[in-house]
Amino acid sequence: MVGPRSWAGLFSRLSNRSSEKYVDYPLSPMQELRLLRLQERLQVPFDETRPDHQEVLKAFWHAAYPDVALSGLISDQWKEMGWQGPNPSTDFRSCGVIALENLLFFARTYPLSFRRILFKQGGRRAIWEYPFAVAGINISFMLIQLLDLWSTRPSRLPGMNFVKLLGEDEAAFDVLFCIAFEMVDAQWLAMNASYMQFNVVLQATREQLER
Repeated sequence: MVGPRSWAGLFSRLSNRSSEKYVDYPLSPMQELRLLRLQERLQVPFDETRPDHQEVLKAFWHAAYPDVALSGLISDQWKEMGWQGPNPSTDFRSCGVIALENLLFFARTYPLSFRRILFKQGGRRAIWEYPFAVAGINISFMLIQLLDLWSTRPSRLPGMNFVKLLGEDEAAFDVLFCIAFEMVDAQWLAMNASYMQFNVVLQATREQLER
């Protein structure tokens, strides 16, 4: 991935500092503030009755299909994007509105990569592909767990290193989501995976990110 927010190399360098794995670490005021803001985002469930959440959902549709009119917030059209049914709100049980925000960020910040994965372009694809939107929700949830973001303060090395990145870029979680989605799709292709193997692909990606 290329662009103004491509700092995957920095993430790799920070992750190699194994001496910091179990030590206490100070947070700068900026890191503390941005971590708190991110954790506040995690606490917001998706509410289909909230106008602002409806607008994010519609914005995501138009980012994915700019030339296709959306017939409604409940429509079979959503299944084309990889939601489980005609009402996307039912897929947010494990993760709140941040998952939708991650997907919209991906669509707007890295549109070529987003559309390649959404439309399953390139590589030897499976007959039964993984559902794009639901995969995105699972990736958001996986990252929250990996980075220990439900804790007051991450205590494991991936989360500790992530807080440093967050101090440099408040969109660090959203950017990492895009990187992780790219990794999931690459892993899917490398494993020649089928629909039923998606969780295996997700776990393999988590292990790569953790290393």
